[in-house]
Formats: sequence, structure tokens, C-alpha cells
Amino acid sequence: MKCYNFDIVCQEIPNEITLAINISGCPNRCKGCHSTWLWKDEGVELTDNFIKLLAERYSGDITCLCFMGGDQNPQQINSFASFIKANIPNLKVGWYSGLEELAPQIQIKNFDYIKLGPYIAERGGLRAPNTNQKFFQVGENLELKEIKFAPKNSF
Repeated sequence: MKCYNFDIVCQEIPNEITLAINISGCPNRCKGCHSTWLWKDEGVELTDNFIKLLAERYSGDITCLCFMGGDQNPQQINSFASFIKANIPNLKVGWYSGLEELAPQIQIKNFDYIKLGPYIAERGGLRAPNTNQKFFQVGENLELKEIKFAPKNSF
């Protein structure tokens, strides 16, 4: 699994300043995808050590780390999330997945936020009223609580 790039973002996870790690090799190939460059298997090998270095580098700036993709290996995403929870407990962990349902390899105890659903252009993204995508926050009792995103302002 490879990291194509990463950035600090403020809209993917509500009320969090998030280090979003874009993972290449996406198997979903959604029609209308805004990140087609992530279809190729390119970038730096994603490892626990790489994640730890990134988290340390941006420790004063971020409150969450979110994996953007990784559907080709949910077990590895779960392993990375578990590593973060064990070694960097002050960081929240998110995962943006294009899968329709939560992969059985995912243990929700390792996550604080999970987005599910492929991008369907005619349905729109998380802020669209008819989106098929769902965004969940993991509750204290490990239940998934759906969070609805406010629609984008149209100016």
C-alpha cells in the first residue's frame, strides 16, 4: 500500500484538523472520480514508521489522521489504525472508503470516523442531499452514529 501524497485539511472530518493521507491503487474506479491519479499504484510505501514520522512532524497542527482510500487492503488500514491508537493515542483516526459496507477486517474500536460509499456523480458527495455516501462517528459504545454534512453554500 502506497501513500501518493498527504495534506492538512479541515473539511473531511467535522471539527478536526486532519492529516489526510491519499492512498494510491484505488480499485473502485468510480465514474466521475476527482482523484483518478490515485488509481495507479504509485508513491511511497506506507508503513507504521512512515505514519509515526508524519504524526510527529505535524503533532502540534493536527487532531486527526485520515486514510483516504485503501480499499484494496482493509486489513492493512485496520492495522495502521490500531498502530495509531496504541502509539499516538491523542490522534483521532478516520477512514474514507469507497466500499458499500464496512469490510469485515475493520475493527471499529480502531477508528473515530468512517466514510462509506463509492462516489456516484449523479448522487454527489457527502454534502449533496441525495448522496449515497455515509459518514459515521464511532460512539463510546462502539456504535456507528451517522453524521450528515451541511450542504455547501452556493454563492
